[in-house]
Parts: sequence; structure tokens; C-alpha cells
Amino acid sequence: MLDGLGDALRGTLKKIANAPHIDASLIKEVVRDIQRALIQADVNVPLVLKISKKIEKRALEEKPLPGMSNREHVIRIVHDELSKMLGKGRELPLKKQVIMMVGLYGQGKTTTCGKLAKYFQKKGLRPALIAGDVHRPAAYDQLKQIADKINVPVYGGGKDAVKVVREGLEKLKKYDVIIVDTAGRHSLEDDLIKEMKKIFKAANPDEKILIMDASTGQQAGPQAKAFNDAIGITGVILTKMDGTAKGGGALSAVAETGAPILYIGSGEHVDDLEKFDSTRFLSRLLGMGDIQGLLEKAEEIAKKKGKDKFEKSARQIISGKFTLKDMYEQMEMVSGMGSLSKIAEMLPGGIGQKMKGADMHQTQEKLKKFRSLMDSMTEKEMEEPHLIKSSRINRIARGAGLEPKDVKELLKYYNTSKKMMKGLSNKKAQRRLMQQLKFS
Repeated sequence: MLDGLGDALRGTLKKIANAPHIDASLIKEVVRDIQRALIQADVNVPLVLKISKKIEKRALEEKPLPGMSNREHVIRIVHDELSKMLGKGRELPLKKQVIMMVGLYGQGKTTTCGKLAKYFQKKGLRPALIAGDVHRPAAYDQLKQIADKINVPVYGGGKDAVKVVREGLEKLKKYDVIIVDTAGRHSLEDDLIKEMKKIFKAANPDEKILIMDASTGQQAGPQAKAFNDAIGITGVILTKMDGTAKGGGALSAVAETGAPILYIGSGEHVDDLEKFDSTRFLSRLLGMGDIQGLLEKAEEIAKKKGKDKFEKSARQIISGKFTLKDMYEQMEMVSGMGSLSKIAEMLPGGIGQKMKGADMHQTQEKLKKFRSLMDSMTEKEMEEPHLIKSSRINRIARGAGLEPKDVKELLKYYNTSKKMMKGLSNKKAQRRLMQQLKFS
């Protein structure tokens, strides 16, 4: 996520942390580094100058808080000002409402409609979708395909967008949240603006959300302003934040319009929609991790799998007992939390960066292979892995369509993991681990 900007800003913070002393010369050098990083990430120049001047002024004039070193003081100011640029963010209320989604062609609008519907569904509300894009070929089919996957009704079909929206609102009025997809264009043409205003008038939406691709660049500002002038944007969802997008154009457009970022699309799956929190987002960007986000993801998976089952497995591990069955459940949990690279982003300090430097795809594939092998085992073998000898190894490999060496690799991985888990059964080691998590 915004790797280039993140790397540059992390380098700047490292320069402050390693400096023998903080003086005006270092602060000016740091400010120049921040300017360069933001401009390279497509943040517009006036906004870059505004932020950097504020950082320089505060760093030179403000005194550190009691108990805070000069280095910590400057790092806090950099964090504060970047956080202000991102805004506070806002979460959509969990109530009966109509939401209108707008944006240019190819921004991920239709996919985001499905993700948002899934988000409300997980919160216990009944969402429904309206296919208001009547221009793009197969737009209705795409939305219907997404809706069917998550078991959400969709209304569409026809050539008059305003008529489709009116009829859809009537047909779906018993649902809690109605999400209206609208047409995009390659640029802000007059007919798009006119149609959008007509749909806005017909739908009378509670929320008007702008969907913006993180790679939009410098043209993001004028685009966001035009949409805002037309219907009054109440929030922004940034898409494709999992790629190599610079992201600064979209972030600066958000800062210019004053519309808060609501959510971030961080992957291709329907569950890949994260609520935006500027402090946590910035912490991940600067390599400080997001342990809270990681815990929330783990808690969500634990609820899905059954809290009692999850806690029992955790108690088994902490007590020093660790079977293949426990390992399988842990792998299932990690798999449910998303890709390893996304999890790595949430880890504090250098841990996430080191993990990201490794071959994530290869590791992910290996875990998938291990789970396939364990699916080929009997309950007794999962509970008592020491029983797995040559004849069993051959049977398990055949059942999974893999080689005996793969089974041996799994058993080696299990034995290594078991030794590590045994270390956790020591109370002193548990306390040490908690301290590391707390202060990392």
C-alpha cells in the first residue's frame, strides 16, 4: 500500500531518530525530504508546501511536551500534520438509508457496491442494489453476479437510468440499505453530470459517495471538485490501495474537497473493505504497524469459526499441547484474515518490512498445500501426528495429489512449530511475548 511514499517517509523518520542532535539545519533537510516524497506520490504541490511549512514552523517554534525528547517531538509533529492531511475519516451509520455511488469509468465502482453491501450485511442490516449504469455493456450482469455471490437482491435492466432507479427504490423499499450504482465515463462529460443530477433528484440519497482509484494522480483534484459541485459528496472510498499506486493524488483530492474518507478497498475479494482511520492508516504507512487492526481481523474470524472453538485452540497452544488439528485451525484463521502481505503491513517495526521482503506468494502457496495434506488425514492422525509413518505418508500424499516429500515437509514444519509453542507454555516466556507486543 503506497509503498514508495511509505518507504520515503520511513527513511525520513529514521534520519530524525538517528541524528546526533536536532537543529534548524536538520529540520530543513527533513522538510525537503518530506516535500520530495509527497510530490513523487502525486500529492499536489500547493498542499505539499502548506504541510511542509506547517511542519517546519512547529518543529522550530514549539517546545517538546514534558518527558519528550527533541527527536520524539519532531516525529510527533510530522505524524500530526500528515494525519491532518488525511482527515479524521467517518463511518457510515447503521440505519435505513439510500446510498448513491459515483465516479469515473474504471474506478472500481460496481465492485465497491458489492463490497459495501457485504459490509452492511455483516453488520446485521439487509442491503439491496440498483444497477443505475445503463450505458456500459454488461454492467447489470456484473452487479448481478456480485449480488448473487453475497445473496443480495439487485434491480436493473432497461435503458433509462432515472426510470430504473425510481422503480428500483419502489421495488426494494422493504430493505434497510439501498445502494445505487451509477454510470461512469472516461472523463467528466456534460451528459454524465446531467444524468447524475437527475438520478440524485430521483433517489434523494442520504449519502453521495465518490469512488476514487488510488492511482488517479494529479487530475484527482478537479474530478473530485466537479462531483462535489454537482451533488455534494458526503464521503470517499479509495479503491485499489493494495497495488503499487502512488495514492497521493487521491489523498490530496480528499483533503481539498473536505469530504472524509469512509473506507479503503484493499483487495479483490468482497470482504476487502476496511474502515478508514487516519492514525492507523498512517501508522501502517510509516512502518509502525496496526496491531489493533490485526486483532480486529482475528476477532472477526474467531466469531465466524466459533469463539469457544477458537479459545479452546488458543488454550491448547499456550498450555504446550499442540496437534496438527490446532495448527490447521490457526492456518484457517490466518487464511481468513487475507493475504500474508496485508497481514505483514499490520505488524509493527521492522517485522512487517522483513516479511514483505520474503516471497509471500510462495509462503501462501505452501500453507495452502499443507492444508490440503491435512484434509487427507484421519482424525486420529491429526490428533496424534507421531503415528504418521511411511505407509500413512504415502496414503496421505496420494489423497492430496501430492508427493511423500510434501508430507515430510509438513511434519517437519509441525515439529518446529510445536517446539516454538512449547516455549510459550513457559509463563516467563508468555510475559515476555506480551511485553514485546505492547512496546513494539
